[in-house]
Amino acid sequence: MLYAILKVPAVALMRWWFGLRVTGAEHVPPEGPALIVSNHQSVLDPPIIGGAAPRQIYFMAKAELFRIPLFGRLIKALNARPVRREGSDPRALKEAARLLDEGKALLVFPEGTRSLDGSLAEAKPGVGMLAVMSGAPVVPAYVSGTLEALPKGAARPRRSQVSVRFGPALHFKVLSGEGRKDRYREAAHEMMRAIAYLKEQQEEQHR
Repeated sequence: MLYAILKVPAVALMRWWFGLRVTGAEHVPPEGPALIVSNHQSVLDPPIIGGAAPRQIYFMAKAELFRIPLFGRLIKALNARPVRREGSDPRALKEAARLLDEGKALLVFPEGTRSLDGSLAEAKPGVGMLAVMSGAPVVPAYVSGTLEALPKGAARPRRSQVSVRFGPALHFKVLSGEGRKDRYREAAHEMMRAIAYLKEQQEEQHR
């Protein structure tokens, strides 16, 4: 309920302050499970992508944030779920799989951490496992401008042109047995290739 109430004014603010531009929103399934995978440059990325998506999304946030009084309760009410960044987190993976099984749209950042210079890094295999195990459509996304708007260490956001570009969904068959770990890695790599392609499209548009 809080998510639905806050989304309209939040998106209006994003369009006014950041000039938010959205491309390819039609690629996000209007209902049913969807795994949205994006590059990660700033703490602004989850709300910006949430504002750009045409439906409510859930997202994973570092567990430390949930220990901050009031703020932790707020982000949980806004569909955030905790994940430990150090090593694997089976509990977070199980929660992510549950959300997809319930037909939710889930945002994850395959690289696992923010980029300090905007370059793309290698994806963690866990996101590939989630995609292959769930069979949910995987929607690649590329967010730009958030690094300039609120880089790591900045106290408050600056005015900057922010854009979100969604691409056609990727589909991975549910797989078990031998060879599945290789398939998880391949799926993760394929996601990053799709995100890199969206980045190229975005950069060409602004040349």
